[in-house]
Amino acid sequence: MSEKSSNPYDMDSPSFDSDRYLQKLLKECSLKQIMDTEAAIVRQTQTLHSDMQTLVYENYNKFISATDTIRKMKTDFKSMETEMNLLVSNMASITECSEKITDTLQETRTQLTRLSGKHQLLKKLQFLSSLPAKLKTLIEEGNYQQAVQEYSHAQKVLQQYGNQPSFQGIQEDCVKILGDLKRLLKQEFQKTGKTAQSLTEIGELLLQLDEKPSALAKEMLECATKRLHEQLVMLQDQTDRDMIEFIDLGIEGFLNDLTLVISSYNDMFLVKHIEQEVDDFEIIARMDLNDFVNRNIDEYLALVQDRAEVEIGHGDSQIILRGLDRLHRRLTAMKSLCRALDMTKSGIDIIINAAYQLCKSHMKSLKDHFSDNLSSIRLALVSVKSDTSSSSSNSTHSSLKELIANLYVSTMEKVKGLLQDLLIFLQSDWSFNLKTDPKGSACIESIRENLLVGFLRHISTTMNAFGSINSSSPPTLLLILSKMCLEMDKSGVHVLISLVDELYDIDSENSTTLVHETELCSEMRDSAQHLLDSYVRLQGLNLSQMLRKSVETRDWLNCLEPRSVRAVMKRVVEELSAIDTVLGELYDTNELRTAASSDSSRKTHFSLTASKQSQYRSTWSTYTPSQMDSSFVSNIHRLFSEKIEIFSSVEFSKVSIITGIIKICLKTLLECVRLRTFSKYGLQQIQVDAHYLQMNLWRFVTDENLIHVLLDEILGSAVLRCLEPILMEPNAVEIICERN
Repeated sequence: MSEKSSNPYDMDSPSFDSDRYLQKLLKECSLKQIMDTEAAIVRQTQTLHSDMQTLVYENYNKFISATDTIRKMKTDFKSMETEMNLLVSNMASITECSEKITDTLQETRTQLTRLSGKHQLLKKLQFLSSLPAKLKTLIEEGNYQQAVQEYSHAQKVLQQYGNQPSFQGIQEDCVKILGDLKRLLKQEFQKTGKTAQSLTEIGELLLQLDEKPSALAKEMLECATKRLHEQLVMLQDQTDRDMIEFIDLGIEGFLNDLTLVISSYNDMFLVKHIEQEVDDFEIIARMDLNDFVNRNIDEYLALVQDRAEVEIGHGDSQIILRGLDRLHRRLTAMKSLCRALDMTKSGIDIIINAAYQLCKSHMKSLKDHFSDNLSSIRLALVSVKSDTSSSSSNSTHSSLKELIANLYVSTMEKVKGLLQDLLIFLQSDWSFNLKTDPKGSACIESIRENLLVGFLRHISTTMNAFGSINSSSPPTLLLILSKMCLEMDKSGVHVLISLVDELYDIDSENSTTLVHETELCSEMRDSAQHLLDSYVRLQGLNLSQMLRKSVETRDWLNCLEPRSVRAVMKRVVEELSAIDTVLGELYDTNELRTAASSDSSRKTHFSLTASKQSQYRSTWSTYTPSQMDSSFVSNIHRLFSEKIEIFSSVEFSKVSIITGIIKICLKTLLECVRLRTFSKYGLQQIQVDAHYLQMNLWRFVTDENLIHVLLDEILGSAVLRCLEPILMEPNAVEIICERN
């Protein structure tokens, strides 16, 4: 800024030098530039001249206007000065007159004040004289509150002048009238059917009439209890209303009355300081109120709970929860209104109990549904059995798979649906939150433990009952139920446990109290194993029964020379083939059989020499009684034979199951043979039957040697029990078996 002000070449600078500026232009600029500069300076000069003229005109107009305004103000101030002088003189005159009037009326004012006081006293005395009659009139009209107010207004005057003879009679009349009013109010107070509002109003009047607060407080609670009991009796009869209407009636009647009683009791006996009572009156009164509230709330909530238990499982859960939510909101509001009270129960207890009741109802529904499904399966099995002659085996087997699938899917969907239904308790619309309440959290876990886990264990227990020894269940039913338990072990338990944990946000993995999924899977697998073992036992016993009767009813000492295989052996093979077909549809057949001789169905049993391939086979055909004692040979044979577990648990495969059945059949046949005595032809019949079984049973098992060992023992026992142990030629045995 300083450089610009001292620049001699700047036209706006005070130190501008025109000669030097002109010399600089002539030196540095061309003629055209000099002419352009001249034209620019001329334009700027004209613009400045025009601006200056405009500025002068504007300022001149403003100056003229300001001059006129100042002249007018001078004129106005002159008139105002005259008026102010006049006002000052008038105020002085007014002050002088006021002082004269005050001095003149001072005595009169004192007399007026005295007369006014006497007039007011006479009006009060006149009111007192008419008070008894007025009180009677108000009481007869039933206007008790106005009567008490009138007496309260006159009470101070009566206390002041009541000892004077002229007022003593009035006071006695008023006391008598108010005594009658107090008795009348007490009678009204004790009448049944009074609303809480009327009880409160009467109580307030009695307190104003100097009724003893401690006695009145107890009496008020007793009368309120009777009124509230009437409300509960009325609610008990509302059986035709839904849960929302039932709750609304309780809120509008019972809870509104209870709230009014609490508020009135609090205002009448707890907020006010009552001097004429003992020091601990407030403590006792508060305890009485607490007992009163909790006793009545408990009775009301018990009634609501009974109604909810009736509705749960039969009515709409949404409507029931909406009603209970309204109750919870109202009780919460009551608790905040009466903070000094200790309410032991709340609406959340009813809601949690409703959740438990709904769980019980759903558990019964699940059990009934599962029982119905089992009954349907039994009926379906009966119809399938009756239609076997007219339907193909493929359709029969597919129907078994369909029954298993239907039982599994129906059970899973039913459980999922009921778990979804219980989510209604966790909706964000409700005023309560079960997850934040300790009892509510336990209730949520109970849905998992008591409903889902309990039902899964019910399934396991029910299944085990079907597989008990005393059960008369058909074998096919045991097979279906075993397969069902196996499906639950493989996927069903995991799906349901994962679902309930996800829906209800339960961390079962890190919990030490909740039942783990693996424990339930183990129980399901144990049930499946038990049912499958029972199936094997039952099928084995059914076939064993035929074999036992065939052995016990035959006269083995008078047999003819065998010409065919006995019919019972054919029947056993047919039954085993049917069982094998059924099992093949339900279980995988990926077991590998042990290597068998290519002609195992052709070679005559008991005629092979000992070799690496047939080290367990019998060599009875190579010995005669003269060569070796038969018992000695039998004992040597058993010494080198592996022990066979007859009733051991089977695996979940077709071959293992049917092997277990065959072991029971052959073991039964062995024991029956040991109890009979045979002739030569009886022994040969056993030989033919054994070879027929060997020809047909080897294909059902993985280890052919198992069949050989058991058949060896059967024929060996027959030899031991034979009077003339001579075996049939192997070729003859083969011919007989091939014909059959």
